[in-house]
Amino acid sequence: MKKLMNGALVSLMLVGAPMAAYAEKLAVVDMGAVFEQIPQREQVTKQLKSEFGDRMAEVQKLQDELKGLLEKQQRDAQLMTDAQKTDLVRKMESLKADYQLKGKALDEDLRRRQGEEQNKLLVKVQKAINDIAKKENYDMVLQRGAVIYVKPEQDISSKVVDALSKGQ
Repeated sequence: MKKLMNGALVSLMLVGAPMAAYAEKLAVVDMGAVFEQIPQREQVTKQLKSEFGDRMAEVQKLQDELKGLLEKQQRDAQLMTDAQKTDLVRKMESLKADYQLKGKALDEDLRRRQGEEQNKLLVKVQKAINDIAKKENYDMVLQRGAVIYVKPEQDISSKVVDALSKGQ
């Protein structure tokens, strides 16, 4: 019986030990909310629009031209000669190929640049989180998605946004 009690006591201590480790000072950050609220996000959006605006306009123009030719084909098909129909189809195919090529290149370049800018912002956000954690003596900062429940006062997302807003 004594061995059973000692075994139960050891088991209880082993189970309780990890729980005691989690009693440290914890904080949570909602990274999605932080990225939506930081002012640098708007700056990045403006920068990318200015950087890719001409190419976006060109792709949009090609799309509009293609749409116009398609409407013309549907509207005037019965009035056109076979040669006119063939020319129109060839022109549409050429425009479609150009549109797809330029659109795909634009998407790839834009996605790459967005990733670069996102990484730059992530470094700034991480630094702000580290600074707040050190200043307020947090032992651990978790992402909000990894936690089922947290007291609102443990969520430091607004403090991170404030720090990034002041430090632009």
